[in-house]
Amino acid sequence: MRNGKLSKAEIGALVSATHHEPRSLLGYHEFARPESTPLCVVRVLEPGAESVDVFYEDQPDSFHSLKKIHDAGLFEGSIPHRRPVVPYKLRVRFQGGHETTRHDAYFFSHELSDFDLYLFGQGRHYGLYHKFGAHPRVRDGVAGTHFAVWAPNAKRVSVVGDFNLWDGRKHAMQARGGSGVWELFVPGVGEGATYKYEIRTQKSHILLKSDPFGFRMQLRPETASIVASLDGYAWKDSEWMDRRAKTDWRRAPINVYEVHLSSWRHAWDRKPPFYTWQEAIDHLIPYVVDMGYTHIELMGVAEHPFDGSWGYQVVGYYAPTSRYGSPKDFMAFVDACHQAGIGVLLDWVPAHFPKDAHGLAEFDGSALYEHEDTRLGEHMDWGTKIFNFGRHEVKNFLVANALYWMERYHVDGVRVDAVASMLYLDYSRKAGEWVPNRYGGRENLEALDFLREFNTVAHGNHPGVLTIAEESTAFPGVSRPVHLGGVGFSFKWNMGWMNDSLVYFSKDPVYRRHDHHKITFSFMYAWTENFILPISHDEVVHGKRALLDKMPGDEWQKRANYRLFMGFMTAHPGKKLIFMGCEFGQWHEWREQDQLDWPVLNKASHRALQDMNRELAQLYKTLPQFHASDCDAGGFRWSDLHNADESVFAFLRQEHGHAPIVCVFNATPVSRDDYWLGVPDAGEYHVVFDSDHPRFGGSGFAGAGTYHAFEHTVHGFPYALRVRLPPLAAVFLRRS
Repeated sequence: MRNGKLSKAEIGALVSATHHEPRSLLGYHEFARPESTPLCVVRVLEPGAESVDVFYEDQPDSFHSLKKIHDAGLFEGSIPHRRPVVPYKLRVRFQGGHETTRHDAYFFSHELSDFDLYLFGQGRHYGLYHKFGAHPRVRDGVAGTHFAVWAPNAKRVSVVGDFNLWDGRKHAMQARGGSGVWELFVPGVGEGATYKYEIRTQKSHILLKSDPFGFRMQLRPETASIVASLDGYAWKDSEWMDRRAKTDWRRAPINVYEVHLSSWRHAWDRKPPFYTWQEAIDHLIPYVVDMGYTHIELMGVAEHPFDGSWGYQVVGYYAPTSRYGSPKDFMAFVDACHQAGIGVLLDWVPAHFPKDAHGLAEFDGSALYEHEDTRLGEHMDWGTKIFNFGRHEVKNFLVANALYWMERYHVDGVRVDAVASMLYLDYSRKAGEWVPNRYGGRENLEALDFLREFNTVAHGNHPGVLTIAEESTAFPGVSRPVHLGGVGFSFKWNMGWMNDSLVYFSKDPVYRRHDHHKITFSFMYAWTENFILPISHDEVVHGKRALLDKMPGDEWQKRANYRLFMGFMTAHPGKKLIFMGCEFGQWHEWREQDQLDWPVLNKASHRALQDMNRELAQLYKTLPQFHASDCDAGGFRWSDLHNADESVFAFLRQEHGHAPIVCVFNATPVSRDDYWLGVPDAGEYHVVFDSDHPRFGGSGFAGAGTYHAFEHTVHGFPYALRVRLPPLAAVFLRRS
């Protein structure tokens, strides 16, 4: 463009919507003239328009007509010079007499600073969500929405929606140099507007993509993003947030209730029958408080198109799913949890993402978020893409995403899914199907760098948040601080304990003597990491059977074994996690399309199991012996380790300044009427828990609630108790 004149090439690029910087030609432009006021030119591209006039709101009767200079709807004309320059409006007439007025998107300058773009390019723009995506705002007195997206290999990016008839020619976005970022402020677009990005690839294919940074999305099967403001919510959880920041969670009770809200309870008067966040406030939170859990871990909060993925195939990483309500509804839920003393954890999925056409896969026609090489960029088992953790912008997208949930929604931490698949390049791959790292090894060095950065920044920016790794291998230092050479997670799921324990307790008691090591082995490594003991959703699906149904024997023995197992889980060092439905002994496997089997609580036998778990949760939470030394080997001592023949084992949970808790377990249906048990101190020992108590559905065999320790060396201790061990039972005793 010279002297205000457009070249044929420029006109062609505008009308074909292929110009990288449409604002350099469209909108308002001034051109200096010798000894005269500047020439003020306005250009408008409005496909289908018959005429376009320009006017100012303070001069509504003064119109300045633009000339159509191309049949595709390109208009141009001069308007009077005025100072200060203020936004003008366009009156557009279409064939048939339809008329509309609007402000001109190309009047407004860009918003992202060069520093924003620099930080993003370096992978260090941790507040990226404040800049990218769709942000309603007022500019120069005009309300609208600012859009920004990363698509470096696109020929052109447009924002499209109902507001422009989904026509990619009308709001082509402005490229920001070589950053790969496109942005545009669109006047008149506000909260609730649906939109996507129309992307023209280098091969001139047209893609319609949801916003990677969009704060809200339509309910499946619809796939558009929705303009949403996250501002204006009045949080009331300052007391919780202050206390959280000061808490050493290694020494605090953490007992997590894992929830898939879509199938926790159903509202039968509507379809789909999912509970809303408000209904979860009314019903889920009181239930969790009553049961004594300390945290809720939520599956599937980030938007996902396929219910059957349980939320692990994410498309909207920044969008709370519309299944349960709006973003502010989710804020209200987290706020209510905090006011009730309950922490909120999210399942977070940075390991992989699905191939849905509207999602991140081949976002701008190239392997942008993923690797191009399928040996690095695809999980063949899951049919998903793997993030390219070595790319600064991708790493920034993910780190900022975790911080986004912590800042904007006050979540108390994230459980990171499938960490093992991130750590190893050969994860679930045969020889020749993976690419070694630069040293020839199997470790994914880029993923490790990402995880360390994520943990460092999350803990640095939000003291007291929890980062939890679902990691099933013996990779060293997963929960060791980064500055000490670790990966930096707060905690790691103890998958070894889970597998060994379920194998042991699912066996007929007659064979348990041969698997005694399944019980004792976990104590060999119990303090090599900060562990959480998980019985998660993965253990009660796909033919693995419900937790109660895993147990051997007739129905009475199944319940007794279940009670024994829950007692063992409570006493074993490590924080706790239980999946919904397990706490009251649901018989059938979890089915994501159905609600939990709540009607079984009409039976006293299931209410008894629920009562037992409520009591165990209170013991764990209130007795520091059970939680303060979870991450300290000094808080544990074996009492009876080697009695494999009788399948009895016992240990002490201890904490400085408190009398130890003696925990003894009889894993056979044979009662022990006079079992000698070594203890460290003389005195009276009271039973604080007996899983065989009649109120839990047990036999009540033990009867006595108090035992006297006498001087006699047993199991290396100077004193002994002679106790009655019920069949298939856990008993906890504490000295007065």
